[in-house]
Amino acid sequence: MNEDRESPSRVRVAVVFGGRNSEHAVSVMSAGSVLDVIDRSKYEVIPIGIAQDGRWVLASGTQSYAIESGRLPVVDDSGTALALPGDSGTLIALEPGEIPQALGRVDVVFPLLHGPYGEDGTIQGLLEMAGVRYVGSGVLASAVGMDKVYMKVVLQAAGLPVGPYVVVRDRDWRLDRGRVLKEIEELGWPVFVKPSRAGSSHGISKAHDPESLEAAIELAREHDPKVLVEAAIVGREVECAVLESPGDAAPGASVPGEVLVAGGQDFYDFEAKYHPGQMTLQAPADIPAEVAETLRSMAVRAFEALGCEGLSRVDFFYTPSGELIVNEINTMPGFTSTSVAPQLWAASGLPYAGLVDRLLQLALHRSAGLR
Repeated sequence: MNEDRESPSRVRVAVVFGGRNSEHAVSVMSAGSVLDVIDRSKYEVIPIGIAQDGRWVLASGTQSYAIESGRLPVVDDSGTALALPGDSGTLIALEPGEIPQALGRVDVVFPLLHGPYGEDGTIQGLLEMAGVRYVGSGVLASAVGMDKVYMKVVLQAAGLPVGPYVVVRDRDWRLDRGRVLKEIEELGWPVFVKPSRAGSSHGISKAHDPESLEAAIELAREHDPKVLVEAAIVGREVECAVLESPGDAAPGASVPGEVLVAGGQDFYDFEAKYHPGQMTLQAPADIPAEVAETLRSMAVRAFEALGCEGLSRVDFFYTPSGELIVNEINTMPGFTSTSVAPQLWAASGLPYAGLVDRLLQLALHRSAGLR
């Protein structure tokens, strides 16, 4: 920190990570990758962890950002406690028994938070209230992108194809379970059961019959009382990253990439995503050129339908009949150097460090407040 303060002309960036949800470890890993490549000659970096109990702390020098001996990383909550007052962009250090000390104004926040209480519009709302610029989508786009049910509603309204689904709301599951199960059976078997507002494949399972369905719904409900049940779609999983362009230019789309699960999993689950050797990404995907262009165009349409900013990743199914179906959009996708979205941009000619810089510059050059 002392070295950083000797160059006040640098942009002050708060990299915020962790959070109080099941994607805590993924967020920590994303932050570690960004902190490794961010240009310290250009940016003064303040790493801020949100502990699993919600406390904000200044990250210590011993903070681990990687999976070690099979253990997922967590925020080291022993650092100095921090607060961001709601009427300014000034970070306040809170030492026990001492007068709060200001760390200074933050120019931009990089909220590397995935899942509820981070990716869902909550921290975006806090930053809007504080008048601080930040990387990524705003409150509405973040909230809609996090809730898979409303995401599908918006995508359908924009004329984009999504697969058949049933919503299992808490009240209906408790009071009218028989009707809900009948609706789901009409989707056919198998089905995928997901928490509506979670990510990184937490709480997702595949149900092959009525006997396994109820257990799958209860598993999803451990993460979210609202559950999404989707008909299984036979097809290849192809993904595309979208990046906001400077000024009034249209957003740009990366080359599409195909996810290939190598670890024997039945689907692209948490282990396949984040444990070494469990998946590979073929980028560009081996699909016809005209299909790739259509997919890229659809990805941009999805980005614009939600009103996204910064970066998003749009996931598709490419069926044997040649149909493209939107699976979901992620407004703050996994952001380690080996995550899908950064890999797609690297394959498109924008390396990871350049992507980090581009996102920070986009955030710095957009106005705070309503846009």
